[in-house]
Amino acid sequence: MKSLSGVDVAFLHLETPETPMNVGSVSLFDLPGRYRRDFHAEVKRQLAQRLHLAPVLHRKLSPMPLQFANPVWVDDDAVDLDHHVQRVTLPPPGTMTQFDDCVARLHAELLDRSRPLWRLRVIDGLESGQVGYYLKAHHAALDGQAGIVLARTLFDLSPRSPSVPRAKDIIAAEHPGMVELGAAALRHDAGQYIKLVRHLPDVVRTLAGLLGPAKAGVSSGRLRQNFAFGPPTPLNVQITAERGFAGLSLPLDAMKALAAAHDAKLNDIVLALCGGALRRYLAHHGGIPKKPLTAAMPISLREAGNTDYTTQATMPLVNLHTHIADPVRRLCAIRDAAGAVKAMVQQAKGVVPMDFPSIGVPWVLHWLAELYGRSHLAGVMPALANVVISNIPGPRVPLYAAGARMSDYWPVSIVEHGLGLNITVISYAGSMGFGITTARAAVPDAHRLTQTLVEAFEELLVETCKPPATAPRRKVATSATAPKNPR
Repeated sequence: MKSLSGVDVAFLHLETPETPMNVGSVSLFDLPGRYRRDFHAEVKRQLAQRLHLAPVLHRKLSPMPLQFANPVWVDDDAVDLDHHVQRVTLPPPGTMTQFDDCVARLHAELLDRSRPLWRLRVIDGLESGQVGYYLKAHHAALDGQAGIVLARTLFDLSPRSPSVPRAKDIIAAEHPGMVELGAAALRHDAGQYIKLVRHLPDVVRTLAGLLGPAKAGVSSGRLRQNFAFGPPTPLNVQITAERGFAGLSLPLDAMKALAAAHDAKLNDIVLALCGGALRRYLAHHGGIPKKPLTAAMPISLREAGNTDYTTQATMPLVNLHTHIADPVRRLCAIRDAAGAVKAMVQQAKGVVPMDFPSIGVPWVLHWLAELYGRSHLAGVMPALANVVISNIPGPRVPLYAAGARMSDYWPVSIVEHGLGLNITVISYAGSMGFGITTARAAVPDAHRLTQTLVEAFEELLVETCKPPATAPRRKVATSATAPKNPR
């Protein structure tokens, strides 16, 4: 048995039919000329050889009696690949809009908790001749960085698949009995209470440092601007289970050049482009609020070399400064705000809890999730955040599956009541893949946001390359700036 962390298990208990807690990725693969194999069958065959390499693929939940405490992971020695790996064929003509709608529909489906919490769909019938690859897993099983770890198992670095170490037999333990499960829950909680007492002095010192005078480069003024409710927008409403999805790839070199020109990080450019896109979108959907939008920004707490399949991240708020019309001024303001947040997280990194006592938690969290969904409070309460924006460092080199090269890589993530838009970004082989996941109740057409993202990108390029009015400023090279797949 392996216990779930408190953060992982929160995603289990907060799940409802309207808010499935699935995370995943969408890829397009270019089949080589004269490709005569069945891509779906080849992917399934390769996956059968690699199940033992990734625990998320072969472990399932074992619930506690009466769900009085969190479930535990146990190995499953009979993973049914006919269930987990399936083919979906698009009807003619097989457009990218049809593809995106198919992904959105699949992403809205709840996973079967009696099985390992993942599914893979190979999507063919695209008019481009490409093949789609949509993989999803429950957020209780992995986070964005763990998803990159999983990608190293699923995909190859060349068209020829390397030999895979032979699997050791995965023996499923007998279903733990009531006494064994209860004892495991008590041991877990006892350990968490001891850990809490031991770390309490560190927590107090860290909080005192954060609330006191500015230290370690953290500007209290820049930090405080992030601690504010977001304005009401059409994005922040009660949602249904209907989802939307759209993907967009932008050239990584151009984005890095923008970051260098403004002494910013790549993540600052991502935030600035998302803020600019939302300004353009809201200008035609309710108006641009006078108060700036706020983004929830997941930050990984994973140490270098950590490959655990578990969530290790925190999600502070950052001001998007959408009230500023000038894209360069807005970028600089976002750069300063995001920098203050990251410095704060680094100071608090050692005391952010990833686990906590579990007895009674399933009842409380599930009751709160059901109550929040039925009460329609999301439509009347102030928005703590208007959007989730996440940036995940991904593979720098091309990846392959069953001999085919991956051309595009986009993340798919979670939306919630009151938070109907999630923009997750992953870098891949010279591109930045923007995956836009929406609740259709909040954003009826996700593709409209890809259009405004392209417009925000081009606007920032133009403004950055303008001759300086006063002091000279480095310019951005404009080669390779055309967006890839601007849908």
